[in-house]
Amino acid sequence: MAMYTLAVCAEMVFLDLPIDERARRIHDAGFQVEIWDWTRHDLDALARTPAEFSSMTGYIRGSLTDEKGTAELLRTAEESLRAAEQLGCPRLNLHGTGLDDKGLPVVPVTGAATGAMWIAAHRTLTRLAELGESAGVVFTLENLNTAVDHPGVPFATAADTMALVQTVGRPGLRMNLDLYHAQIGEGNLIELVRKAHALGLIGEIQVADVPGRREPGTGEINYPAVARTLKELGYEGTVAMEAWASGGSELALERFRSAFTL
Repeated sequence: MAMYTLAVCAEMVFLDLPIDERARRIHDAGFQVEIWDWTRHDLDALARTPAEFSSMTGYIRGSLTDEKGTAELLRTAEESLRAAEQLGCPRLNLHGTGLDDKGLPVVPVTGAATGAMWIAAHRTLTRLAELGESAGVVFTLENLNTAVDHPGVPFATAADTMALVQTVGRPGLRMNLDLYHAQIGEGNLIELVRKAHALGLIGEIQVADVPGRREPGTGEINYPAVARTLKELGYEGTVAMEAWASGGSELALERFRSAFTL
């Protein structure tokens, strides 16, 4: 059997049910649970479920690069740490800038990030890593795609995310290596996984198939080959399905399990 743990994002399956019931269903199926914006949910209800929460969004508003946005990011990250403590959640997810309810950047950029933006992002991520280390949790910086889902997000590529996490060089910051986004933006997924793992930068891996952002087995990505690579590397972290169900949610979960069961 593989050494990694499987998790499922409760925001994208069992959509006809309340979030706490989704968490129960996912737990009962044998997976850990991930959520997005915790402010939209009843944390007390989620905490009463038997679910084990593996990741949640680590901020409410803010950005990595402008002074006002950075202050708001750090302030709301501290609120998120308290919410994570309530759920026993070990990882808090970040993006290059705040996203609205359609996944679009609150502060979009045109073209490549400037040198000043890189310096500011490094400074902000270092402060976030320090917050995480003090609280005993890890912040994860997720790569996104700008071609389909998140146009205008800075530091979106896996290469940029990897560079930022590596240069910060703190245990409180790791990558959320999203292979769905990486396939759209960069491809060459197995070598990407190998490089990020060799550098010790992976906090977790998220998956969905391309096109459509559905469960593994519905598109072009050879996820069983990715699973074999993870086993070969001895990856012991979390692999989370952040995907819409192409049909029934139960079937989506089983297809995910099948793709990553060796």
